[in-house]
Amino acid sequence: MKKSVLAFGALALGVAFSAPAMAAEVSACLITKTDTNPFFVKMKEGATAKAKELGVSLKSYAGKIDGDSESQVAAIESCIADGAKGILLTASDTKGIVPAVKKARDAGLLVIALDTPLEPADAADATFATDNLLAGKLIGQWAKETLGDKAKDAKVGFLDLTPSQPTVDVLRDQGFMMGFGIDPKNPDKIGDEDDKRIVGHDVTNGNEEGGRKAMENLLQKDPSINVIHTINEPAAVGAYQALKAVGMEKNVLIVSVDGGCPGVKSVKEGVIGATSQQYPLLMASLGIEAIKKFADSGEKPKPTEGKSFFDTGVSLVTDKPVSGLKSIDTKEGTDKCWG
Repeated sequence: MKKSVLAFGALALGVAFSAPAMAAEVSACLITKTDTNPFFVKMKEGATAKAKELGVSLKSYAGKIDGDSESQVAAIESCIADGAKGILLTASDTKGIVPAVKKARDAGLLVIALDTPLEPADAADATFATDNLLAGKLIGQWAKETLGDKAKDAKVGFLDLTPSQPTVDVLRDQGFMMGFGIDPKNPDKIGDEDDKRIVGHDVTNGNEEGGRKAMENLLQKDPSINVIHTINEPAAVGAYQALKAVGMEKNVLIVSVDGGCPGVKSVKEGVIGATSQQYPLLMASLGIEAIKKFADSGEKPKPTEGKSFFDTGVSLVTDKPVSGLKSIDTKEGTDKCWG
């Protein structure tokens, strides 16, 4: 009996001593703007694969539409309550989400903005993103060089994202202007420009239907419009549909940003003249790696040298290259595309 008691006591002590040594499961959250846009679908794919590889428990959330910040705030609350070690976030409202992000950071979570910097950018612990200003500059410069002397008399329309002007929207929009040779005035704001070539701005919510309606609105303002900058490729396809409906699809040069497989196909088919390709799977997989590292060591990710964020790369995709501007063709773009 005495031996049994001693054995039990030793077993109990063994359990007591081994329990703290067992590593708690690292959990993370991915919160995207929507779960339908191919960009965010690929982002989720990258996060899921890397989480499985590293043994991280991942929960994914998304807004109902691009611009649905309330659902994103609710998701952050859930992640805090669940004891997550980190959050990967593509914010719909880059200013409005900041108080919720602060609450998460105050609770000890690592918050990494993916693709879309917060306002201010240091409201997150880090940003993993495309250089969206450069992405805009590349397609703006391509459009300018493609038009040649006609660029000085162009009629330019902008199909942007949402009225809240999230940073990704502003950076691509203003970058296009810089590349095209338009003075953006305040580079942190859309709509204060006074260049006579600008027909106007409209918002698309980043989808085809929004792109179609926005294009129709700009055509009503000026039917001679001949250059369109679009926030992403779904919006670009919608714009093309509106132009085709009135027989103008061959009269307007459309450029965009994303580099998804459907978008690269649109470049190949001549729907889009050029697009700047970004790499969402890489953003998300690197984000999961950073959360795991933070959980293990407390170390936070550092930005790319010379930049305020970690740059995940961008390439100009077109089958009509211009002199002095590095680009890849749709064959290579297809090899690197997503969605």
